Amino acid sequence: MPISLKKGSKISLAKAEPRLERVHVGLGWDVRPGGGAAFDVDASVFLLGDGRKVRRDEDMVFYNNMRSSCGAVIHKGDNRTGAGGGDDEVLVVDLKRLPEPITALAICISIHDADARRQSFGQIDNAFIRLVDVQTNIEVARFELGRQAPSDTALLFGELGRGADGWTFHAAGEGMGGDLASLAELFGVEVA
Repeated sequence: MPISLKKGSKISLAKAEPRLERVHVGLGWDVRPGGGAAFDVDASVFLLGDGRKVRRDEDMVFYNNMRSSCGAVIHKGDNRTGAGGGDDEVLVVDLKRLPEPITALAICISIHDADARRQSFGQIDNAFIRLVDVQTNIEVARFELGRQAPSDTALLFGELGRGADGWTFHAAGEGMGGDLASLAELFGVEVA
């Protein structure tokens, strides 16, 4: 049975699943009926080092850069509708391959063209992030957003962090206005 997390809570992955090496990060959501124009929610991950910033722009993994420069993080594809059950977008993280300067992975979602379409996470139900052990296919942890970001259009959903005792997962749920470019700037990516 996976550990169900609340906003702000943190777990030790080393304790929850000691042999965890490769993580399937599944992100999902449903558009509330009557939500208007089609929603395109995008998953992204930022490989962070000193000062909670990327070391280089290639440390941002998203639909236009689907593999980190170290090869440890892979984006499995952009779902432009969120249709269907289960995970809408998937990231695969090989914790053993992440270079030492990487201390955290910020896992984010943002609504494409949210301002133009007048969309926010308040029009989305059942948003979740879950961590699954790739080797065993066991779901280790899950965080369901609920109605915690009603007017936000970008979100730090969760964070994998490296500490002295191994990797942790923090259920952040920290929303903000803006878009993917806003998230990129927040984490130190040069946005043209």
